[in-house]
Amino acid sequence: MKFPLYIAKRYLRSKSSNNAINFITIIAIIGVILGSASLFIVLSGFAGLKEFTLQFSSVVDPDLKAEAALNKSFILSSSDISKLNQLEDVAHYSKIIEERVIIAFQDKNTLATIKGVDEHFQQVVDFDSVIERGDWLEQKSRQIVVGWGISNNLSLGVLDFTKPINIYVPKPGNGQITSIKNAFNSVNTISVGVFFINEKLNDSYVFAPIDLAQNLLNYKPNQITALEFKLKEGVDESLAKQHIQAILGDKVIIKNRAQLNDALYKMLNTENLFVYLLLTLVSMLLIFNVIGSLIMMMLDKKRSLNTLFNIGVTVKDIRRIFFYQGSLMSIIGGFIGLTLSLIIIFLQKSFSLVMITPSLAYPVTIKIENILLVFLTISVLGIIASKIASVRVTKSLVEMH
Repeated sequence: MKFPLYIAKRYLRSKSSNNAINFITIIAIIGVILGSASLFIVLSGFAGLKEFTLQFSSVVDPDLKAEAALNKSFILSSSDISKLNQLEDVAHYSKIIEERVIIAFQDKNTLATIKGVDEHFQQVVDFDSVIERGDWLEQKSRQIVVGWGISNNLSLGVLDFTKPINIYVPKPGNGQITSIKNAFNSVNTISVGVFFINEKLNDSYVFAPIDLAQNLLNYKPNQITALEFKLKEGVDESLAKQHIQAILGDKVIIKNRAQLNDALYKMLNTENLFVYLLLTLVSMLLIFNVIGSLIMMMLDKKRSLNTLFNIGVTVKDIRRIFFYQGSLMSIIGGFIGLTLSLIIIFLQKSFSLVMITPSLAYPVTIKIENILLVFLTISVLGIIASKIASVRVTKSLVEMH
């Protein structure tokens, strides 16, 4: 094994007397470098875009959320509250009421989701950071905070006391509707703030005090639709989930942030996988230049291979020489490509070389798993290409007639 590896290193460092073969070898190495560099740069770009996309929704996503398993709501008993207050895993939790409503302002109206929150909500999520105009609402009031999209669609102002905003929700029950008034519960509110998170939330959510939502929906004081939790630092999420489930039982389903954004995570992960496979195919085409380079090297070194064969080196060992040479070309080229791409990513993070908008640099993120994935991918492809090329060495090739 040491002898074929030694010869492979010598062949890799030495120049051929034929300039065309030297040129082909250089092209093959450049192909490996470009393949690994482009693969890592694109994966880092997608990782950056993923973090950039998720940071907006994660601002208002709790660490854990307990939603009603059956129907739309559940009863939170005083015993449940007492047990939740004693949980060492939980730093804060907030009672939530969510329901689809109609919001009307002057001659305009739109569908939205009202989210009634209690006084602990801002301790669970950092909502102040996404308020664009105005302030957060006060409990025991008719104040609401609306999304930027709803505010824009309805032409809502902030603190306009002369023009109330009406929120309607259908009354529960059966029977014939005799009038619009009997069909809906309604409440007059005033907007005190506008938030900006992402397009989906901006166009669909309105935040209100929890007692306003309870009255609008005719809920009991201990009837809610969800509980949102902020966990203490360093707490094991899965254990905290088990402890909360043990208290609340089967009446709730507990989700973490990834599960709350399940569709978004799936979309981003699918796109990332598709791009990885596509670029792996491109890298495969580039790396397979190694096969051509090795075959040309075999023909060029035919006389020296005959000498090795005559002194007792087996055909199997000669095959190993070219297998090691191609593998070294791929591994070294992959390492150089990764190094260059890391420098490019570092420059992008430091100096914002590529901009999405005049004020927003293209986000990139360096992840250890992407470094390992790229290096492993390029190395495996290079080893496969080297194996394919090395089997071209036959006894007839190394024998001189």
